[in-house]
Amino acid sequence: MKSRQQIKNTKRWVIKIGSALLTNNGRGLDNESIGRWVDQIARLLESGHEVVLVSSGSVAEGMTRLGWKKRPHALHELQAAAAVGQMGLVQAYESHFQRHGLHTAQLLLTHEDLADRQRYLNARSTLRSLLRLGVVPVVNENDTVATAEIMFGDNDTLAALVANFTGADVLVILTDQQGLFDKDPRKYTDARLINEGQARDVSLETMAGSSGGSLGRGGMHTKVRAAARAARSGTATIIASGAEQDILLRLAEGEQLGTILYPDEEPLLARKQWLAGQLKVCGKVRLDEGAVRVIRDQGRSLLPVGVTAVEGQFERGELVSCIGLDGQEIARGLVNYSADESRRLMGKASDQIESILGYVDDDELIHRDDLVVL
Repeated sequence: MKSRQQIKNTKRWVIKIGSALLTNNGRGLDNESIGRWVDQIARLLESGHEVVLVSSGSVAEGMTRLGWKKRPHALHELQAAAAVGQMGLVQAYESHFQRHGLHTAQLLLTHEDLADRQRYLNARSTLRSLLRLGVVPVVNENDTVATAEIMFGDNDTLAALVANFTGADVLVILTDQQGLFDKDPRKYTDARLINEGQARDVSLETMAGSSGGSLGRGGMHTKVRAAARAARSGTATIIASGAEQDILLRLAEGEQLGTILYPDEEPLLARKQWLAGQLKVCGKVRLDEGAVRVIRDQGRSLLPVGVTAVEGQFERGELVSCIGLDGQEIARGLVNYSADESRRLMGKASDQIESILGYVDDDELIHRDDLVVL
C-alpha cells in the first residue's frame, strides 16, 4: 500500500476503539457513539470488507458500574472491574449489531494464548471461521484471568497481534486525538499533525507522548509501537479520532484523516519474507501435477488429495516445503495437520478427514493464506 486511495481496495480491517472513546472519558458506556461506529462497520461489511473489532472499555465500564473514580492498581480489583464491565460492553455491541441483522462473537485473549503455538492456531482458526460466516468478532484482553506477567499491557498491542495473525490489510486505531503530532498538542499550540510516515521509523517514538488519561494503559507511544508490530505482516496502520463524523467510512474512501503509517513492504511480500526466511522448514510434502497447477497458477489452497508423499516429522502449524514432480520447491506454508496425520490423509478427499482422523480442523492441508509460492 503506497497511498491512502489504495485503502479502497483493501479487504480485511482490524479496528481498535479505546476506553476514553467508549466510556465518554469514564462517564459510562457511550451507547450513542458505539451505535455510530457499529453503523459504519455495517456499511463496511456491506461494501465487501471484513472487520475484526478490538475493543477496550471493560475495566472502565466496570469502574463506572462499581462507582470507582480512579483506576485501581491491585490486579484482583482490575480483574473484578473487567468481569463486571465486560457484561455491559458485550451487551452494547450485541444490541447495536443486531439492528443490522449481524451476529457478533466475543474472543478474550491473553498474551499466553498467542505465545502458545496450539492456542495461537486455535484462535486464528476461530477468527477465520467467524469472518467466513459474516460474524463480527469482538476481541478484548482477558483481564479477568490475566496476570501481570502475561497481560498485553494495552489493547493497541493486542490489536497489532490480531492484525498479524489474521493477515489484516489495515489496522485502524481510533483514539481521542486527531492522530500523531510532532509534539504533544495538549502542551504546544504549534504542534503539527503528521499525515503519513513509515511504521518502522524510529524517530516516531520520540514524538509520541505518554497516555493523557487515567482509564487506558496505552498512549500515542503504544500506538506507534503497535504500528511497527503490525507492519511486520505488511499491515498499514491509521491512527485517527473516533469522534470525527463517519470516520471509518471516510477512511475507507481514502480521505486524508489522522496519521497513516505504511509498512516497508506490501502484505504479500512481507508474509513471503516471514515464511521463506524466518521460520525453519520442518518437513516436505510432495504434490501431484494437479496440486502444483492450482497452487502455482490459481493461488489456491493445498488439499490432502493433491499430496503423494510426506517426508519428515512436523506438528500442526509448522512450516513445510511443497515439492513438485520435478523435485523443485514450489511453495512453503504452515500445515494444519501433523506429519503422521498428513500421511493418513494424503491422496484423500477433504470430506474424508473426519472419518480418518476422528475430527476435522480444516478442509485444507495448507490454507492459501498460509501458503507462499516461491
